[in-house]
Amino acid sequence: MVDFAKEIERRQHQAKQVITELFNYYGEAVCTLNYVEDPWRLLVGAILAAQCTDERVNKITPALFERFPGIPDFAEVTPQDIEPYIKSCGIFRNKAKAIQGSAVMIMHEFDGAVPQRQKELLRLPGVGRKIANLLIGDAFGGQAIVVDTHCGRISRLMGFTEHKDATKIERDLVQVVPEEHWTDWGHLLVAHGREICVARRPDCDRCPVVNLCDTGVEYLNRAEQSAAESAAAQVGDLL
Repeated sequence: MVDFAKEIERRQHQAKQVITELFNYYGEAVCTLNYVEDPWRLLVGAILAAQCTDERVNKITPALFERFPGIPDFAEVTPQDIEPYIKSCGIFRNKAKAIQGSAVMIMHEFDGAVPQRQKELLRLPGVGRKIANLLIGDAFGGQAIVVDTHCGRISRLMGFTEHKDATKIERDLVQVVPEEHWTDWGHLLVAHGREICVARRPDCDRCPVVNLCDTGVEYLNRAEQSAAESAAAQVGDLL
């Protein structure tokens, strides 16, 4: 029978080690969206990043913000006015509606400033827990775990969760990841997922946390067993 208290304690120790090793490998982990410390620009970038790369978003936002410098500028136009600037980001009509709708709500209900509490952020069109947590952690200096595809996938591989639902993954992670590193956790796993633990071809041989990952330990055990079997076969051939 599993002792859940001891299992949580073990995973907490594991998470701390993972964070230390990933910091040693990647250095400071930061948001990959360009937003010049402006919560509104981060919010817009996060909405645009749905089903789109951060690199693509960063390429189109300069022209977008040159045309619409601030929240009032977005609120005073129609979604159709925004669409030409974001077409290359995919599902651009829905994103334009969300951005314009968020601008209107912020102007009318939040005195022209992006709200800082999760409950209020979740009221904005196009904003779910992922974007709300991103704002809390990167724009407002709080701590929140952003569960994107990299975070969810790698957290499962490491053994910190068995779930695919983002809310359940976040629930599992907040139990084991130190609160002072909730925001770092998402950024570190994005960096790791892009460089080494790539979805289609994870490079366990280069992984700095392979011995701290449930899947990585299985990989090491298989490699060790295969090497032993190969060595035994070579000895057999010599006899």
